[in-house]
Amino acid sequence: MRPREDELSNRAAGPNIGWYALYTRHQHEKAIAWILSNKGFETFLPLYTVAHRWKDRPKQLSLPLFPCYVFIRGGVDRRLDILTTPGIHSFVGSAGLPSVIPEAEIEAVRQVVERSARVEPHPFLKCGDWVRVKAGPLEGIEGILVRKKNLYRLVLSVELLDKSIVVEVDVSMVERVSRRIAGAAAGWLPANVFARV
Repeated sequence: MRPREDELSNRAAGPNIGWYALYTRHQHEKAIAWILSNKGFETFLPLYTVAHRWKDRPKQLSLPLFPCYVFIRGGVDRRLDILTTPGIHSFVGSAGLPSVIPEAEIEAVRQVVERSARVEPHPFLKCGDWVRVKAGPLEGIEGILVRKKNLYRLVLSVELLDKSIVVEVDVSMVERVSRRIAGAAAGWLPANVFARV
């Protein structure tokens, strides 16, 4: 039986161990999340909906926000069981060791996916002024505020993957925060938080 789209985030009971990213074969993310969930792992595969026009009709598709990646909590002790799953290439890390993704990055992505219908992938941004959402369903989430035409968007990043997503926000609901991304080079984005993308 195939998983429903809303079941691709499995919150299995177990110790709160860090989140890791698995690098997967292209277009195998949903199947991998489902298989790992059935093996007892806690997985997270954030999806977004996009309309595609085919020859005869338009169709709504649910696609991964981070193509070729599935997030997994813990499981490093069962590494062989994970890496022998068809379609998984490796853990994302350095020097042969999986790298932990900060809990705050995963939770920010989870909240956006659960509370907003207007989320999509975005080119990775690594520096610029940060803002925090003051009120509403995304309250407390921090990211980079950018402008595209007359719409304001909040860019959230998973730094380990060099990947970002973007969600529309009401500009009156955000406030600047003094935090800057570690290691960000000055001048990558204009100093004005309302940069055009």
